[in-house]
Amino acid sequence: MTTAAAEPSRIIKTGSRGVPNTLSEFSALLHTVRDAGLLRRSKRFYGITFGVITTAMVAAWFGFALLHDTWYLLLIAGVLGVLFTQYAFITHELSHRQVFESGKLNDFSGRIMADLVVGISYSWWMSKHSRHHANPNTIDKDPDVDTDFIVFHPEAAAGLTGVAKFMAHRQGFLFFPVLLLEGINLHRHAFKTVFSKGRVDKRALEIVLLTVRNVGYVTVIFTFMPLGMAFAFLGVQLAIFGLYMGASFAPNHIGMPILARDSKVDFLRRQVLTSRNIRSGHVMNHFMGGLNYQIEHHLFPSMARPHLRRAGEIVREYCQAKGILYTEVGLPTAYGSVVSYLNEVGRSTDPFDCPAAGRGGYNGIAG
Repeated sequence: MTTAAAEPSRIIKTGSRGVPNTLSEFSALLHTVRDAGLLRRSKRFYGITFGVITTAMVAAWFGFALLHDTWYLLLIAGVLGVLFTQYAFITHELSHRQVFESGKLNDFSGRIMADLVVGISYSWWMSKHSRHHANPNTIDKDPDVDTDFIVFHPEAAAGLTGVAKFMAHRQGFLFFPVLLLEGINLHRHAFKTVFSKGRVDKRALEIVLLTVRNVGYVTVIFTFMPLGMAFAFLGVQLAIFGLYMGASFAPNHIGMPILARDSKVDFLRRQVLTSRNIRSGHVMNHFMGGLNYQIEHHLFPSMARPHLRRAGEIVREYCQAKGILYTEVGLPTAYGSVVSYLNEVGRSTDPFDCPAAGRGGYNGIAG
């Protein structure tokens, strides 16, 4: 079924007898999607999209030169924050082999885009995001629900005290303001990764690319702008970048079912039940870089962005026939669910009483 608003909170029990013929269920869906030609690459789409973003980037730097020494430059900073996020969306799609047939070409292009253009580590992203896709919303397996400043499940909030407890109780309201710092966090993770002792693919190359991009970018800003204006410019750009990135990824899974670390859930239900789609058209598809079709993206990670809408129609109908909950809501509703869910989790509220569940929110899937 499709949810646009209310669904009851529930624990979904699964086991060896819980869901029959699960492999054949997904296989049938995969064949339908493949037969519809929706797994083919779309290099033309990505070429045009990259061209438009790059043209806008060149125009922004021309604006930077023309508005030299005026506070209107902060508008350019905001534009750069948006454009770097758009490049990050393409990087995400390259990492999923959506653009080129060749895996090596996707990886090479993705590393150049991530490290040299956006200024984040491709290796860090690949490691983190691959683990997320394998076990979305699974405790101790999905790094996206690991406790950081935000806690994503009641067990993580239960032992908090003092300031941490005070902040957790209000984390839903703090979530979006904190995203203004996410841009700094992404760059921090990049350098932390490439200089860590762990294995990093193409470590030397990433160190060079990240250094050239980030040091060069900061040098240009502080060379051609007064000191105070340069700090303001960099702050606005990083704030918009972090907010846009975080606000695009947040609705995908936050407030959707959390799986126990030992849960036994088949691939089809694991990906569908833990993901939330955003009801949208072509504009939203570009604005969110295809992340608005999160269910289809998780089922078919290599599917190019232009095919997600048609795939969504097929998957929605298939889930309805199988009685699998398919969650699709408007963006304001999704953001409301995120805020409500995080507040309730921060208060260690019993999932069965969590109001966010009424908007496609939690709750647990027990193995």
